[in-house]
Amino acid sequence: MPLISVVIPVYNGEKTIKQTIKSVLNQTFNDFELIIINDGSQDKTLTIIQSIADKRIRLFSYPNAGLSVSRNRGLSHAVGKYISFIDADDLWTNDKLDSQIKILENNPNADIAYSWTDYIDEQGNFLCNGNHSTFNGNVYEKLLISNFLENGSNPLITRQALVEVGGFDSSLKSAEDWDLYLRLAARYLFVAVSSPQILYRVSETSMSANLLKMEDACLQVINRAFTQAPESLRNLKLHSLVNLYKYLTCKSLQAPLNRNKSFLGAKFLWNFFIYNPKRLQDIQFTLTLLIKILMIIVLPYNLVKALLNNRKINVVS
Repeated sequence: MPLISVVIPVYNGEKTIKQTIKSVLNQTFNDFELIIINDGSQDKTLTIIQSIADKRIRLFSYPNAGLSVSRNRGLSHAVGKYISFIDADDLWTNDKLDSQIKILENNPNADIAYSWTDYIDEQGNFLCNGNHSTFNGNVYEKLLISNFLENGSNPLITRQALVEVGGFDSSLKSAEDWDLYLRLAARYLFVAVSSPQILYRVSETSMSANLLKMEDACLQVINRAFTQAPESLRNLKLHSLVNLYKYLTCKSLQAPLNRNKSFLGAKFLWNFFIYNPKRLQDIQFTLTLLIKILMIIVLPYNLVKALLNNRKINVVS
């Protein structure tokens, strides 16, 4: 029986699924099974998966049901003591599982290990570092403020902990990873691997509507989390909202730049300003983002891109 079960949920992932599978199969730690949940793909995803011969792969196909349901289906098939999920367009460094299993075994009171994230573009080129946070032990308060794990392709989690908190909430269409981590953090300890081992792919096909879905889901997660949080921590809700709208504003300025996303960015920046009790201290940051947004709305794309590059302004924050 393998020690670790890795789960890849995939829907129409023909462009990236082979790379993602290879990044798992190339792990230096090899006592794992790879469970792939084909979520009703209509492209060549299934053919690509079936062309990869490796006895560690277990493939299951279902009608399309969404990311959270697919992850939970993977969990239901898993036999490993530890579970890790990776989305079908993300990558791991080859030491990811090895580092995380070692740190969990060296910290037997912890049930979740996580690593740092860096960001890549659709071609796999480096874009920017993630937040590279290192919080250990009881991280519940930190997670209430922001999702410092950053994505669903990050942690290694004991199967027992995942089952006990009920897996992913299938009613959420975004931020389901943050919701899960909050429920885990309320009961279990975390431990950090201080190394960038998750390569999160930023898709240029993301639509502005996704930002609205993300906002809605994150607000659901925040409202539910603070309803359930101890009274002593509920004062952190404002801080959480400030971080959310700062994050959404920066997401709206990710490439490819376009006016629709920038109008949303203006809305998010306004909320960041209104909720922020330190708005005067943060005025330079706010004005910098506002200038970027106005440039994108008013000026031609190529000129904006040249101006931002000349000023070395990072639009993938």
